[in-house]
Amino acid sequence: MKPVRFAAIGECMLEVQANGFGPAIFSYGGDTFNTSVYLRRCTSSKDIEVSYATGLGTDQLSQSLQKEWRALGLKLNEVEYIEGRLPGMYLIETDTHGERTFHFWRENSAARAYFQAPETALEKHADTFDCLYFSGITLAILDTASRQRLFALLNTAKTNGKRVVFDNNFRPKLWPDRKLAQTVYLEAFDCSHTAMITLDDHQAVFECASLQDALAHAQNLSIPEIIIKQGSSPTLVRPEHSTDWRHVSTQVVEQVIDTTAAGDSFAAGYLSRRLSGYSAEVSADFGNALAARVIQHRGAIIPLEAIQDLISSPTI
Repeated sequence: MKPVRFAAIGECMLEVQANGFGPAIFSYGGDTFNTSVYLRRCTSSKDIEVSYATGLGTDQLSQSLQKEWRALGLKLNEVEYIEGRLPGMYLIETDTHGERTFHFWRENSAARAYFQAPETALEKHADTFDCLYFSGITLAILDTASRQRLFALLNTAKTNGKRVVFDNNFRPKLWPDRKLAQTVYLEAFDCSHTAMITLDDHQAVFECASLQDALAHAQNLSIPEIIIKQGSSPTLVRPEHSTDWRHVSTQVVEQVIDTTAAGDSFAAGYLSRRLSGYSAEVSADFGNALAARVIQHRGAIIPLEAIQDLISSPTI
């Protein structure tokens, strides 16, 4: 049997972890990239083949990132290499409760120029993929013309029976105004088979008066499969071909160290099981377990040994 072919679209940036001046940790990460790495870790390459579609430069840092990504098991045939562009960079500061603040340097990053090629590698090979994954941040870094090319690609994929997955990650600073974000997000939902919605992000995008209003708005979206994450409250899942909402409990974490990549790892855990034929509820349960483990460590990509027991245990 051929493996499921998965491609995530987005940006991986250089990551600096620091609180003020002094010692810092240098790494890399990005929402769709983090999901790709955790998906690779949670599955066998014989079952799911994970590709990453983004832009990189031709500089030494970009070459180093490419080597790192290959070592992590990602396939890079959909990467565009863009002369004169550099990887973006972000700084993470975390408070005593593990909540983080981001500072970005990404205005001229290579990933922003991905769809400026006459035809990207992803556009050439899109029909060979079974699942395409993108996020609100993917959309935010693209200009209008690039977004329209991406939507055209995704709409075709959905029409052809592919699973198109949208994660609603929202960073207000990346959008010139909220109305534009709302319009773009509605387009994203329209071309998606599966929506992964973080409720407070949904509230922020659509300027809902309360989380309950945001929940009602999200539940009324016309999307085949919807997953709604509510922090420590149960995850809500409405599987394809169902009108019922299922409640999937989250896991209690006594000490949250860093919430970076909590949603990204959940998405990976969910998709690792869903694309392997498990139910939406089982998939969400595994996603919650993986996210709970990730937030007990610092950084976007935690050591493999920290989750080895989890990913090695049978799901059913």
